Amino acid sequence: MAVVALNRELRRRDFWTPQRPELDLRRLLDLVALGTVADVVPLKGLNRAFVAKGLLVLRRRENAGLTALMDAARLSEPPQAWHLGFLLGPRINAGGRIGCATLGAQLCMQDDALECVRIAGELDRLNRERQAIEAATLAQAEAEALAALGARASASTVVVAADAWHPGVVGLVAARLKERFARPAFAIALEPGGTGTGSGRSIPGVDLGRLVRRAVKEGLLIKGGGHAMAAGITLRREALAAFRAFVEKELAAAVEASLREDALLIDAAMSAAAANSDVVGMLGRAGPFGAGNPEPVIAFPGHTLVYVEEVGQAHARVRLRAGDGSIISGIAFRVAGQPLGAALARARETRVHAAGTLAIDQWNGSERVQLRLIDIAPAEPGF
Repeated sequence: MAVVALNRELRRRDFWTPQRPELDLRRLLDLVALGTVADVVPLKGLNRAFVAKGLLVLRRRENAGLTALMDAARLSEPPQAWHLGFLLGPRINAGGRIGCATLGAQLCMQDDALECVRIAGELDRLNRERQAIEAATLAQAEAEALAALGARASASTVVVAADAWHPGVVGLVAARLKERFARPAFAIALEPGGTGTGSGRSIPGVDLGRLVRRAVKEGLLIKGGGHAMAAGITLRREALAAFRAFVEKELAAAVEASLREDALLIDAAMSAAAANSDVVGMLGRAGPFGAGNPEPVIAFPGHTLVYVEEVGQAHARVRLRAGDGSIISGIAFRVAGQPLGAALARARETRVHAAGTLAIDQWNGSERVQLRLIDIAPAEPGF
């Protein structure tokens, strides 16, 4: 918006001439969309309009750097908002996490197609390396968290720390721990100099930013900051136990209240036969979806779970059959070892209520409606 205002003022001063034509700022909305989604900005009002129009620009593949990045990410379908957050954003961020932080900026400003391919390839390689580092760190962090929670069955938070963890992945690890244990989580990389650098991720209704600012004020942290859902901290190694106790004491009531009120809100219900491409297209007109504008959650009541198979990196492929025999296929992401994964294994060949979001799955030139499964519950007898 600052650039828009500057452009307007330059126009008022007759700065633009036939020899120096006015910039078409709409052509830069692909970068605006990427930054908006990757930084988890609420997709409401003007932000939503920026992303909607930016996706149209991105589909024209005019930015050489973003085009190379889409190719490196093997994005063969028209980009959607979730591609920005899960495919393109993580690759740009990988440079800052474990490589050179300027790579992403170089890519977005580069016009030479060959140089763009080189940089995009390097970011893709760094992202794969980041995934491997994250997976190894997460395995250690989950083991420590399980041991701690086993010792403190009523614990309301997870705070884990270890030597040799890469500071660039602790935020991602904290996010995974928060998902796994449904509690606020901190992951801290302890460094040789006696300090630790960490990140925290929270659940709705629990303000981590306020907690971290209080911890700094009370001398438990060297520095720290953040907002309600995420925070960053630096502490001394010897203060770790005190910080862990402080977090547990200060957040216990808020976490208990949040978990008590936790619910999956359903927007509509349908059967497998009704889940067609026309319905997906109609729902899609409410997008782009993301922070502040979540995808509609659809329930499929009383469907039989006829197929479950673990695929890829801890995902599960499923099929649900309605009473009329119609089938809908689905995918549940990152559920291996999670409560939903265990529930799916137990529910095979039984009737369940399933809930998730609908999307078009494109594979080998064909399209089909796919349920992105969020949760299931046993169907009541006779339902």
